[in-house]
Amino acid sequence: MLIAEYFPLLLFVIVSTVTPGGATTLATASGAHFGYYRSMPFMCGIALGLASMAACAAAGLGGVILAFPSLQFAMKLAGSLYLLWLAWKMTRSGPPHLHASVARPTTFVAALWLVWHNPKGWAMTLGAAASFASIASQPVYLVFTLGCSFGIAAILSLSLWCIAGLLLARLLRTDAQWHVLNTILGGLLAISVIPMWL
Repeated sequence: MLIAEYFPLLLFVIVSTVTPGGATTLATASGAHFGYYRSMPFMCGIALGLASMAACAAAGLGGVILAFPSLQFAMKLAGSLYLLWLAWKMTRSGPPHLHASVARPTTFVAALWLVWHNPKGWAMTLGAAASFASIASQPVYLVFTLGCSFGIAAILSLSLWCIAGLLLARLLRTDAQWHVLNTILGGLLAISVIPMWL
């Protein structure tokens, strides 16, 4: 296969992972409050979750999930409630804890759970599997290609958002400034739930 044949997939994956949403908002907040290194488990959980979701969608599991409306509704509800709870916690948090040992960022497992309960993510990865199935000669190649593409793009885009949050942590000095930023990030995270229900 020529690289040119993969370009539309790469463009789709990059745009899908770098645009603002729940995961990118959480990565920005995590970078601001905990720094890049302490945010790595969260970012790796999101990236692995998205990679495994894309691989499963390519293998056919996404179609099963979309075929059962009650399962889809339960996933939407669980994912939405968790995101709203995180948004509430974010709006109530104070200045960053870059050097604190008590506060800790979202864990790897929680990030993985968050991605797997996101019907929007399933729809996106299932759409990618259907749209780009022709680039692979065998189903196993499609599973591998989609999984790697989404995983790598996710870790790169989350890193950018995390570093942006870290830079904000260097710029903001007062509790009032942090309250405004945390309220904005919490609001954006809460708003990111809306597309799940449309």
